[in-house]
Amino acid sequence: MAAFASLPLTSSSLHSVVQFSPLVFSSKVVYDPSSYCFTVRSIGFGNQNFFSQTNPRSLIILGAATKQAKTPAEEDWKVKRELLLQKRVRSVDANEALRLQKENNFVILDVRPEAEFKEGHPPGAINVQIYRLIKEWTAWDIARRAAFAFFGIFAGTEENPEFLQSVESQIDKNAKIIVACSSGGTMKPTQNLPEGQQSRSLIAAYLLVLNGYANVFHLEGGLYNWFKEGLPVVSEE
Repeated sequence: MAAFASLPLTSSSLHSVVQFSPLVFSSKVVYDPSSYCFTVRSIGFGNQNFFSQTNPRSLIILGAATKQAKTPAEEDWKVKRELLLQKRVRSVDANEALRLQKENNFVILDVRPEAEFKEGHPPGAINVQIYRLIKEWTAWDIARRAAFAFFGIFAGTEENPEFLQSVESQIDKNAKIIVACSSGGTMKPTQNLPEGQQSRSLIAAYLLVLNGYANVFHLEGGLYNWFKEGLPVVSEE
């Protein structure tokens, strides 16, 4: 059973002991509030129990695990953003998205978890979740669950390895797609966010253009704004 030290998350460097099993492995847990998910990435072997935080979104936790390779979805946001801009991925607001869906046969690809999709989504939207609940119980998966539990989150998620395959089975690569998630994120620079803000939908858009989709748009403000605007919604509950 892992015991965790209770420490505030601040931008200063923190060091404390984390008790894990004798077989230890270093994993990086990165929380992105814009995408509402943690990414746990292994970074090496060791026999010391410690964690180090250098900014509010990064935390190193030790646990029994097997090293996992970095995936395209884990690429730095700066790299993703540059490709999205290069491929001319355009952001549209909720009202324009509805117009494009009705008048120009755009497909709304909702990448939220299935449970959120069933609660309410735009009519005709297709759901392929980009992150899913952690399914397996390997040492690596147990370590990731423990990392989530450290933050009080007991329903941890992982990247959906079947995301692209599922999209390709339902949407042609020449189709016009608007990718949507809850918050939307943005590619627009601001004073506080000079490179915009990453989100699940922007990660999904990156994966799509990286794999040959030519007409990818992004829902600015996410489905939060769709619901706020009172646009059509259907539920499967």
